[in-house]
Amino acid sequence: MSALALLRHGPTASTEQGRLQGQRDVPLSAHGRAAILDWKLPGWVSARQWVTSPLSRARETAQILGGRDIITERRLIEMNWGRWEGEVLLELRQRYGRAMAVNEARGLDFRPEGGESPRQLLERVQPWLNEIGAAGNDVFAVTHKGVLRAIMAKATGWDMTGKPPVRIEWGTLHIFEVDGAGNLRMKDAVQTMAERS
Repeated sequence: MSALALLRHGPTASTEQGRLQGQRDVPLSAHGRAAILDWKLPGWVSARQWVTSPLSRARETAQILGGRDIITERRLIEMNWGRWEGEVLLELRQRYGRAMAVNEARGLDFRPEGGESPRQLLERVQPWLNEIGAAGNDVFAVTHKGVLRAIMAKATGWDMTGKPPVRIEWGTLHIFEVDGAGNLRMKDAVQTMAERS
């Protein structure tokens, strides 16, 4: 059984504006960099293999947290929001009305225009999870909210309609177990790491 600890990257100007970043390479904001300096990782994280999404906001988060020998994993890139990247979700809901509500009600099969669904994201990430489980390695990864939500859905059986079983907060480490076949289980506790001064 492998332990997988996932962390969302720090804040960016887009997240501060409520914009869907998707696969755009948006850097951390000055506020985001300062916030990460206050995050305190549990000591056991340092002994794990560190992995990040290829996007700069994830890589820089890991570097600020003191990561060394960080592996970049393309499959951990954020969900592709297609033509909706850079948009604000509330404005999309106003623009598309009932059609947007129907799309969102599809949960795992919700799909932005020209983008990918959470189910497709999971299909992209699953081979990586299989590799972790087969190798028996403990991994710490800095990734994105969409990736975290999809992995949480797989681990808990959440269909991605309604609220998630655990809220994804800034500076929170989400702990999963991965078996040799790549199956996931979310541990009972979500460990908060952010200590604001």
